[in-house]
Amino acid sequence: MVYGKLVVYLENATGLDDTNWLTDMNPYVVLTCGTEEKKSSTASGEGSSPEWNESFYFTSGSDELHIKLMDENTFQSDDFIGETTISLEEVCNEGEVGSTSYELYKDDENCGSIRLGLSFTPEERSEYDEDY
Repeated sequence: MVYGKLVVYLENATGLDDTNWLTDMNPYVVLTCGTEEKKSSTASGEGSSPEWNESFYFTSGSDELHIKLMDENTFQSDDFIGETTISLEEVCNEGEVGSTSYELYKDDENCGSIRLGLSFTPEERSEYDEDY
């Protein structure tokens, strides 16, 4: 497992399956890396093509980043839109992965895509650190 600082630049999503009948969706993203979880702002009323342009910082060691898209609702529980898991091997080796689209899935079916960029700065850890 590689340790360091991971920066995720969340840009936008496109082609999302609309979970609402009468109103536009209010999508937000939950990003999980290791034990850390971050939540984006809600793209209120942006429907199936929301934009965020937000950066998120993670410091835990992990081999993957899990992305989950949700639709915020006022009077009922939020709707699940789709998800994907991104391997961090390339960004750990290269230091940066430019803006890339990743397919989202719900029930093993494609339900749109999310665009983000990644950068990684490795952190030196001693054997002592890994034992505790």
